[in-house]
Amino acid sequence: MPTIVTLTMNPALDITTSTTRVIPTDKVRCGAPRRDPGGGGLNVARVLHVLGADATAVFPSGGHTGRALEDLVVTEGVEIRSLTIRGSTRESLTINENETGLQYRFVLPGPAVTAREQIACLDLVTEVASDADYIVMSGSLPPGVPADFYQRAADLVVDLGARVIVDTSGPALRQLRGGVFLVKPSIRELRDWTGRELSVIDDQVAAARDVIDRGVCEVIVLSLGAEGALLVTRAHDEYFPTVDVDVVSGVGAGDSMVAGVVCGLACGRSLSESVRYGIAAGAAMLLTPGTALCRRADVEQFFALLTDGSAAGTVAG
Repeated sequence: MPTIVTLTMNPALDITTSTTRVIPTDKVRCGAPRRDPGGGGLNVARVLHVLGADATAVFPSGGHTGRALEDLVVTEGVEIRSLTIRGSTRESLTINENETGLQYRFVLPGPAVTAREQIACLDLVTEVASDADYIVMSGSLPPGVPADFYQRAADLVVDLGARVIVDTSGPALRQLRGGVFLVKPSIRELRDWTGRELSVIDDQVAAARDVIDRGVCEVIVLSLGAEGALLVTRAHDEYFPTVDVDVVSGVGAGDSMVAGVVCGLACGRSLSESVRYGIAAGAAMLLTPGTALCRRADVEQFFALLTDGSAAGTVAG
């Protein structure tokens, strides 16, 4: 099995709970909390472990929250290489409102990471990735980290022969210049990146191919949410439907999709098969509360549905 490394610069301790109704200014009594590791690359590594394609998770960690996060990840069986930083790892809060079925997600910014700590993170990921086949850089960047950090990391590890996969947003996405194998934006993120409306599928393909033609990456897997996904390369584009499921929580679905794609590639599947496997993993994640892990049996079932053509999906335009 090829070696996979994930980089998470802004990990979080995710807390999920529920209440009858969220009411301003009143005390809101909640149920028992669930605590899970969170942050893009960490979620990818956790799902990869469930799917049987283990990864080493690299991330900065600080304070009591950081130590609790590390304990949770290790307990799940994921190999970690953490870097101790001065600031405390952030927490995120998800509240499910029982009366309405609405979900409220409160995401804190994370600790400031000093310039020296950033260099140490780059050194660590380069060390761990010395014999890696895939490097997944996923999630937001914490305060103090420049928007081109993922590009700087890609410049370092691509020389090692690894395929770089990036899933981020905003300035960090716009700062990508090259050396990346695959990028997985959402439709909103691609709109922000290209400044286009992208209301029809032909425009979405054209925008993705423009990014590829600029040399930023070789492959774009465009997440369309409930409408499925698009795979775009310089010479090929393909639409994939999704699987209709009863959604419990949308937290971590995008990370699970990335994990499924990487797992597929690492197992020798084609790009098209790997995207289907990613869609299946994302759908399976929708069935679980908070950032609780998806179940491999659900992923395999949904992948079979997508592969034999029995899953239905439509795309606007």
